[in-house]
Amino acid sequence: MAGGASAELAVVVLAAGQGTRMHSARAKVLHEVAGRPLLEWSLVAAESLDPERLVVVVGRDGERVRERFRGRARFAEQREQRGTGHAALAAREALLDFRGEVLVLYGDTPLLRGETLRELRRLRAGTGAALALLSSPEPLPGRVVRDEAGRVARIVEVTDATPEELAIREGNTGVYLLDAGDLFRWLERVDDRNRQGELYLTDIVGLAVAEGRPVEALRLEDPEEALGVNTRAELARAGAALRRRIADALMAGGVTLVDPERTYIDAGVQIGRDTVVEPGCVIQGPTVIGEGVHIKAHTVIESSVVEDGVVLGPSAHLRPGTHLGRGSRIGNFVEVKNSRLGPGVKADHLAYIGDADVGARSSFGCGSIVVNYSGIEKSRTTVEEDVFVGCNVNLVAPVHLERGAYVAAGSTVTSRVPPGALAIARARQRNIEGWRQRQRAKQLAKRKEPGEPTGGGGADAES
Repeated sequence: MAGGASAELAVVVLAAGQGTRMHSARAKVLHEVAGRPLLEWSLVAAESLDPERLVVVVGRDGERVRERFRGRARFAEQREQRGTGHAALAAREALLDFRGEVLVLYGDTPLLRGETLRELRRLRAGTGAALALLSSPEPLPGRVVRDEAGRVARIVEVTDATPEELAIREGNTGVYLLDAGDLFRWLERVDDRNRQGELYLTDIVGLAVAEGRPVEALRLEDPEEALGVNTRAELARAGAALRRRIADALMAGGVTLVDPERTYIDAGVQIGRDTVVEPGCVIQGPTVIGEGVHIKAHTVIESSVVEDGVVLGPSAHLRPGTHLGRGSRIGNFVEVKNSRLGPGVKADHLAYIGDADVGARSSFGCGSIVVNYSGIEKSRTTVEEDVFVGCNVNLVAPVHLERGAYVAAGSTVTSRVPPGALAIARARQRNIEGWRQRQRAKQLAKRKEPGEPTGGGGADAES
């Protein structure tokens, strides 16, 4: 009996493909797009359905895939690469005692939406179909063949298709929903008599029809959802589509993206309303950005927290672990790493702040550097509130600048600066009078060979 949207659900994600066209040393499903591995997108879509079981079929680099997604799913292994039907069979042991419906997905289709899968479940429940599948309005490597009455009859792969079948526009996505018992019973009857010599999962459609069991197809409104990633070019195409979705959601929530097509924001990034992001910015990882922030062109933010009213860039860089307090200002070519900056802190240009805790309203002059690495270990620097750090200052960690301290330009500070004190740590200036003239005379003397006439001749090369 066909299941329904309320029936128990298991999801099987096929992620064992070799990915040979990626020309990569790692599994295809571990390649990242919009901040997540390909397989992560499929798992997120599956998890949105709250399935009773989630099974991932792995192959190449199976251990790395298991390690990356440990605790998210059960894993089954496809030891031989004999096609999609063979891969689905590998999940049978993980579903031996399961009696609900099974949804078959793929680890390389990051654009498939959870809402589309919920609609597929509603279609099957509403029609009583033995098998419900997703189809695309655009041609895919498999074509959906229908009978004269317009009912789904079978799926044909392009490698086995006739010229008439190749002309069919409706593509097969390979996403199927059916009862577990039917899935594995039909898979046992699938053979490899085709040009690829493989066990095609698509053959179960024809087997269902042969038994007189109804098959229904849900045609995607957005064919982009069916994009499978097999090459680097398709990876880039998927990334562009996902970034468009991310950008649309952010703009709908009150964020201004000056040029969405040239703004690169990962999934999971949170940005508050009235924040403005200029072109060329890259925002990655679990970054949280507050309201009213201005992120100027070509700024890079990685796994950081930015509170309300901060101004960043242009061309600033926040590395992981950075936390910027309300109203702080990080200017052009300033890099901050693993540091917490209090409200109103300023570093307007050409500075590096690494592994530091900085109090409110402190400021860093142009060229100031927190020297956090000794070559052996990294140490933290503490700068309390209202500290002024002059231009071209080195703060050699571990060092502590207390409240209201000043550091003179050009200083290299290696020890504590007391509250309100002025630290000057640089060599005393000494002026040597007449130095330039004496050096010039020495250079001229060296150029004259013995016996050379002292008068006449051309102009002095140094004149």
